[in-house]
Amino acid sequence: MADTSTRRAGEIRHVPLLEPLIGDYEERCRTFGWEQARDLLAGLPDGGLNMAYEAVDRHAAGPLSDVVALRFLDRGVPTAELTYAELRRASDVVAVGLQALGVVPGDRVCTLLQRSPALYLTVLGTLKAGAVYCPLFPAFGPEPVCDRLSLGSVRVLVTDRLSYERKVAPFRARLPHLETVLLVDDDAAPTEGTASWDAMVASATDALDRSSFEIARTRPEQPALLHFTSGTTGRPKAAVHVHEAVVAHHVTAMWALDLRPGDVYWCTADPGWVTGTSYGIIGPLCRGVTVVTDSSDFDARRWYRVLQDQRVTVFYTAPTALRMLMRVGADLAHEHSFPALRHVVSVGEPLNPEAVVWGVEAFGMPVHDTWWQTETGAIMVSNFPGMPIRPGSMGRPVPGITAAVLERGPDGRAAVVDGHVHVLTEPDAVGELALRPGWPSMFRAYLDDPERYAQCFADGWYLSGDLARFDADGYGWFVGRADDVIKSAGHLIGPFEVESALMEHPAVAEVGVIGKPDPLAGEVVKAFVTLRAGYEPTPALQRELITFGRHRLGSVAPREIAFDQALPHTRSGKVMRRLLKARELGLPEGDLSTVEGQP
Repeated sequence: MADTSTRRAGEIRHVPLLEPLIGDYEERCRTFGWEQARDLLAGLPDGGLNMAYEAVDRHAAGPLSDVVALRFLDRGVPTAELTYAELRRASDVVAVGLQALGVVPGDRVCTLLQRSPALYLTVLGTLKAGAVYCPLFPAFGPEPVCDRLSLGSVRVLVTDRLSYERKVAPFRARLPHLETVLLVDDDAAPTEGTASWDAMVASATDALDRSSFEIARTRPEQPALLHFTSGTTGRPKAAVHVHEAVVAHHVTAMWALDLRPGDVYWCTADPGWVTGTSYGIIGPLCRGVTVVTDSSDFDARRWYRVLQDQRVTVFYTAPTALRMLMRVGADLAHEHSFPALRHVVSVGEPLNPEAVVWGVEAFGMPVHDTWWQTETGAIMVSNFPGMPIRPGSMGRPVPGITAAVLERGPDGRAAVVDGHVHVLTEPDAVGELALRPGWPSMFRAYLDDPERYAQCFADGWYLSGDLARFDADGYGWFVGRADDVIKSAGHLIGPFEVESALMEHPAVAEVGVIGKPDPLAGEVVKAFVTLRAGYEPTPALQRELITFGRHRLGSVAPREIAFDQALPHTRSGKVMRRLLKARELGLPEGDLSTVEGQP
């Protein structure tokens, strides 16, 4: 670890490989091909490609060697940092340690950690070992954690003692693939079924001192990342991404985030989510910047102090966080100075126009929105730096991305007739947002679920499930979800998962879950509960169910509980969440022909 009291990011001259998209968007779209983006990376011998090598090792071998790659903060105060050279060595150690545990290419290695050096080193060490990295959000409750460890057939988990004892140990018998649990706590003596992270690192360091390490010769199509995302029904989906995704991470970090060597960059997304991996670790390190990360929760004054004291140049955050800053007021921002800040970007959910304009008041610059999904792996649509912003628009497609809206059927999804879809070309026509496959970061599968994967494609298009429109100038505008996935504080929540957990309570007979609009989080989870015989709908039971949900689900638990002994059903017996939401919000109930009991 380097001395945090004096070290700052190196002053590196920008080498204009593919310049930022300023003033030449149309020309870049005409001339750009993904092969150009691949040529910006070093690659491995014989056509190999490895995310960790592109993010760390190629910089460590060049002029960025002594530049700070990662700076860790706790409540805004630097606690540790690693240069690119130090990060290469430390991640090599973890790769050697994982290999000593028997990890081989294709094995899944998972973290359930707060932001810490161990998390970032596990990501990079896993990739260097040729294994597949799978992040878990540390605020998840026991059931979501167990489900994902099981579905991913995770072999190694890196976590802390408290998380293990509360969220993993009680379910260990249900996780036959989980061979090793590494505890990162310095004072956590290993117990049955666990091992010490520190001991693993010490042993691997000795081994690396005695012999050299060679990074796994991974191929571009070899799996690298496994990201879980929720659906409206059934189990969580595990999206598989390959090492070639780094090509898109790199070029979109350059174009959409405007990252350049010498920058100090702060992405507030937790690494347990896809944004925190793609643009909190891989993308920015590929660009050779200094990444700062704060392990503490949101606090407006501290966040402004981080932006000021760390001289952050590019800030990537979520609309929920921006709304929380807006609630405090711009006066607090004006108590600080941000002379280094040149670009503020948003991700996770649609950015309301007020937040775009508020950015000018608070930071002296508008907030730039971006659109992408877990499945796309990288930013697909963006308000690029240097281009005019239309507040409320998600921007224009990244060069190399062909986007369109498709005519919808009665269910809101793209209508497929005889295997074909209809592309809507008139300006402002609302349809399902679709992309032509072929970009490097496109997910390659849902793990062990080929049927579900196939349903994401039709007639040569990837179907996003989002409704959108494009105006006459090619700017995209998000309209809504074609299904009923709940998006709260930038996180996708599957109603089925919440319903299943609540139904484990002895009082609950049935549950319907919806997303209820919330000015801060975008949506909060509300559950409509039918009680079993013998239970009364009391305020005390409401509180008990909320507590029960939090214990089982963590941060994705319902905020509100309503009792309803007559939930609406389809004729096949499914709870109609659409109808619950319409009634909750006082909206038109639409077609009721499929509702149970209707004529």
